[in-house]
Amino acid sequence: MDAWVIISVLAAAVQTLRFMLQKQLKGLGLSTGGATFSRFLFAAPLAVAALLALLLGLGQSLPSVNAWFFIYAVIGGLAQILATFCTVALFSRRSFAVGIAFTKTETIQVALLSVLLLGDGVSLLGWLAIIIGTLGVLLLSRPPEGWRSGKLLNAATGLGVLAGALFGLAAIGYRGATLQVDSELAVLRAVTALALATSFQALAMTLWLAWREPGEVARVVRSWRKTALVALTGVMGSAGWFIAFSLQNAAYVRSVGQIELIFSILVSVLVFRERPSLIEVIGMGLLAASIVAIILLG
Repeated sequence: MDAWVIISVLAAAVQTLRFMLQKQLKGLGLSTGGATFSRFLFAAPLAVAALLALLLGLGQSLPSVNAWFFIYAVIGGLAQILATFCTVALFSRRSFAVGIAFTKTETIQVALLSVLLLGDGVSLLGWLAIIIGTLGVLLLSRPPEGWRSGKLLNAATGLGVLAGALFGLAAIGYRGATLQVDSELAVLRAVTALALATSFQALAMTLWLAWREPGEVARVVRSWRKTALVALTGVMGSAGWFIAFSLQNAAYVRSVGQIELIFSILVSVLVFRERPSLIEVIGMGLLAASIVAIILLG
């Protein structure tokens, strides 16, 4: 089995753990912004420390980068912040597993945007897979009171689909950033991009919260015993994704990462004692099947 496949599976497992911890932060009195910020606060120094340790261990200096490196890293960093914000907000509306499943519309949206913006062709079977995935999203977006309530376009649907689009943009940005690092070592390219992206994210979130939610940064710091675990799992998961992106096309990496659906269902049932309905299970199954089909056809 290729290294990038193993790394992607491990990254998906760690990311599921991070989302589980992040959902629990809502019980500490943190806002959605604060719970999102916890993902980046301690991650930046950890990523920078990892980069310094790697450079010392290899006996190398910091590899050179170009302007596109910073552009890709900032785009990816902003997209990930917004995607994480949407995902944390989603947790208060639907179950853990369904919340994660919503973000998996990422691959479907990339296929649609490729047709609209890049002119890439999609076969008849490819469109069928997209329709199946859309049906899965509709089933997942079913309001608790049923379709008769007329709430097809509810807040959970919008947040989940938007999170998927932003996670897709983040993956493209991070993949682009790793390719701009002048090094033959995939791990060095990945950790260099990770250190810059997380540092930018920590700074951006600090400034935003200081402006929009005074006192929230202090509340996150006071809850460091919980937030530090989120940051640690976050930087570990991100390191895995970055390394995988440096080795393989982002679309293939994300397709393997769909195993996170299975991990999230296990967490939902075993940790949060949430029982997905039959319709939700069918919806997640259709969505997962469509993503696999799109990747195979691509």
